[in-house]
Amino acid sequence: MLITRSPLRISLGGGGTDLPSYYQEHGGFLISAAIDKYVWVTVTRPFMEGIILKYSKIEHAHTIEAVEHPIIREALLMMGVTEPQLEITTLADIPAGTGLGSSGSFTTALLKALYSHERRMLMPEEVARLACELEIDRLGRHVGKQDQYIAAYGGITCFDFHRDGTVHAEPLAVSQETIFDLEDNLLLFFTGYSRSASDILEDQNKRTQKADPSMVDNLHYVKELGRRSRVALESGRADQFGEIMHEHWEHKRKRSTGMSNGQIDEWYALGRANGAVGGKLVGAGGGGFLLFYASERRKLRAAMASAGLKEVRFRFEFEGTRVVVA
Repeated sequence: MLITRSPLRISLGGGGTDLPSYYQEHGGFLISAAIDKYVWVTVTRPFMEGIILKYSKIEHAHTIEAVEHPIIREALLMMGVTEPQLEITTLADIPAGTGLGSSGSFTTALLKALYSHERRMLMPEEVARLACELEIDRLGRHVGKQDQYIAAYGGITCFDFHRDGTVHAEPLAVSQETIFDLEDNLLLFFTGYSRSASDILEDQNKRTQKADPSMVDNLHYVKELGRRSRVALESGRADQFGEIMHEHWEHKRKRSTGMSNGQIDEWYALGRANGAVGGKLVGAGGGGFLLFYASERRKLRAAMASAGLKEVRFRFEFEGTRVVVA
């Protein structure tokens, strides 16, 4: 049995500029951080023929074309598997649809597992590039490249998305003291809302392709906020980063009416009134996790607990997609 894992992620600035509709015209930039919550994939060769899949449902397909799971089917087709005899199981520490990049993490873990099972080595850039090709080009999903790249690379990483589709990854030049500060003062709370990001991202994609001034200007501004976040963090000014987070959220929620709702706005205001310098919904919006940078952690935790929000504590993960059992 071979087991791989890919980390989930939180966005620290510039999110949304990784969609092709934006970066192909303007170039994108964002900072993303892998966390110690994972998607796991196991691959083994069973006794019976065919493809056995175990995820939220169980499949037993006798041909690749008969596989219902779109990512697994396209991964096998992309690899050119001709005589499949595989059992693939997937698990996740946190459910999909919560804004932590689970689809990209799953795709990178799956590709790493399948290629490793065939004794074919993939470097992080190859894992990320193939995962993007699978989700964006082959499946036509309106998603960006952040999730696949941060899952493959890990760490706290700055990504430049170039107009020609290439991606430059560079670790955030941040001190150990600032890393500890962020791990202590970034607090993550589950809103209870799970959602598909596809509708929000599809709307952003269409409006960007049509050069909608309000959308394009918003993304220009958010990209600049990402660069300002980098300067603040690399200068050791985490509190200033917290203030930029609030500015980021105010602009992010203007992109779509589905970005937030009355209940989420109420929780966000409660957090700001109880020790949070700034915060935002992680991911495309509409639900998932609220991420706050806190000046008073105990007060914020008490306020969120009284509102019924569950905290998920985390640390950063500095390894990307990897084989853990071979």
